[in-house]
Amino acid sequence: MKDIARQMGTSVSTVSRALKDSPRISPERRAEIQAFAREHNFIPNALAGTLRHSKVEPQKTIGVVVPEIVHYYFASIISGIEEKASAEGFLVMVNQSCESYEREVTLCNNFYKYKVCGLIVVQAKDTKKYAHFTQYVENDMPIVFCDRICTGVDASRVVVDDYIGAYNAVSHLIETGCKRIAFFGSQQSLEIFKNRFNGWKDAMLRHGLKADSNLVYECDTMEEAERITPMILEGDDHPDAIFAVNDDTAIGALYATKQKGFRVPDDIAICGFTNSNRSTACDPMLTTVEQRGHVMGMEAADILISQVKGTLSIEKVEKRVVRTQLIVRGSTL
Repeated sequence: MKDIARQMGTSVSTVSRALKDSPRISPERRAEIQAFAREHNFIPNALAGTLRHSKVEPQKTIGVVVPEIVHYYFASIISGIEEKASAEGFLVMVNQSCESYEREVTLCNNFYKYKVCGLIVVQAKDTKKYAHFTQYVENDMPIVFCDRICTGVDASRVVVDDYIGAYNAVSHLIETGCKRIAFFGSQQSLEIFKNRFNGWKDAMLRHGLKADSNLVYECDTMEEAERITPMILEGDDHPDAIFAVNDDTAIGALYATKQKGFRVPDDIAICGFTNSNRSTACDPMLTTVEQRGHVMGMEAADILISQVKGTLSIEKVEKRVVRTQLIVRGSTL
């Protein structure tokens, strides 16, 4: 505000009032100052404002945005972030986007406004525009993508080996005798779903089986799986296995399959991806791919904190891959 006041030949208090839309400043002068601030990318530091008359120093705070806090996998990522941050003397502030692009934009902008030291993001499913992310990169504030990476922004990221995890899971189903393996996934705009789809497809092809498009279903929630599964089990050419991109979807398919009178895994084998708590609470227990969310969170926090401290250059795009592991249980032979 001092810079704006100096360049516009006015006082800091006048600039402050104009930016707050105070009626004590004429509408014309307000508009002039606000236009100048916008043109020069001025964003008020809300945290500094609250601490102006305080002797307490602001804390080192990491902003975290996830699609859903109560989800097992995202909660495990948050746990990993918090463990690493706490050990390094950082605080963590978490918000959920609820898979909404608009809400994600608001949260990221608010974190930027309050000058968090950096941001860790698991992006929403329907995010297609990235200006709310690029402001961090352009202003040298660390941003790290976790699990769902943003291909439109050149920033550090931590992912699991989605392709290999899916390939190994589908290969396991084939080795147990399955030949018509359905793929339950989501939109291919997200890299994780694209990679898991490619893992399914390549495993089928490399084992001499047809990667039939009729076996591919847009389905990535328990509710969708319970609705879709009974329909695909009609007829003699129904799948003899289902590979789902997450455990909730696989468990929904398992419930629906049993309700239709099929035996799991004798008639239909089912495999998920996450290794959530629910995977051992169903009957039979679910074969799944261990995703290691806690480790991913710790790795993401390690990158961000290293960039904040300067031990890792903010200009270096750090890419880390966490290895998955197939956990074989009773839902596959």
